[in-house]
Amino acid sequence: MGLWFHDLATGTTLGIGDTVPFHAASTMKVPVMFELFRRADAGTLSLDDRIPLGNRFASIVDGSPYALSASDDSDRALYARVGAPISLRELNERMIVRSSNLATNVLIERLDPTRVTSLARTLGGEGVIVRRGVEDGVAFRAGLNNTTTARGLGKLLVALERGEVASAWATIAMRETLMRQEFNNEIPAGLPPGTRVAHKTGWITATTHDAAIVYPPGRDPFVLVILTRAIPERRDAQRLMADLARIVWDEVSRPRAP
Repeated sequence: MGLWFHDLATGTTLGIGDTVPFHAASTMKVPVMFELFRRADAGTLSLDDRIPLGNRFASIVDGSPYALSASDDSDRALYARVGAPISLRELNERMIVRSSNLATNVLIERLDPTRVTSLARTLGGEGVIVRRGVEDGVAFRAGLNNTTTARGLGKLLVALERGEVASAWATIAMRETLMRQEFNNEIPAGLPPGTRVAHKTGWITATTHDAAIVYPPGRDPFVLVILTRAIPERRDAQRLMADLARIVWDEVSRPRAP
């Protein structure tokens, strides 16, 4: 497990295995979104630009073609629209909210993973490396995976909350997109019902992650990132993450002496 906590109200931080690299799974979609909105800010693209929705990609190893399968994607409905135009705004929404792998690959192909990684480093994302799209089997077998650390991913969320990633309108839009996340059985499950959470999950075989900005009422938020691996049952990892989130919440909420 890797854990990183940063309390934006007090500046307190806590790291446990927070610099250990993990397979990023779908948490890498956060810096992809950052790069998209940075370019929208710069005027080099519009979120309303429409591009053809394709499902044919080239491996970063040898250029060999591969396609994604709807059965392995959490957003299967998008595959029925292959060949039709789709906006960058909708691709981003599906990438974050439904964790669409197809939307992710289409965006990464347009944005360039090297630029996504460069932006992450600029924002303090230590160990956050985006090399490729999802399901590039040739690259996976060659050990060329997207990676992250709990601290690096957490610092990206701190930068977002502080408005350091992009303009004010883009910051609000990205935060609200993360709040619409449809998978909430990890960190949010350990928090009081109704707590506002802007977060992104990720999972592959025996690996489950969640990275969140948590908004307790009446105080500044805190960032909590929990990365896990070698836990075969996803439900076990989810319970662990919810328990840890509950412990953090209780500590943050505990009355303090003057």
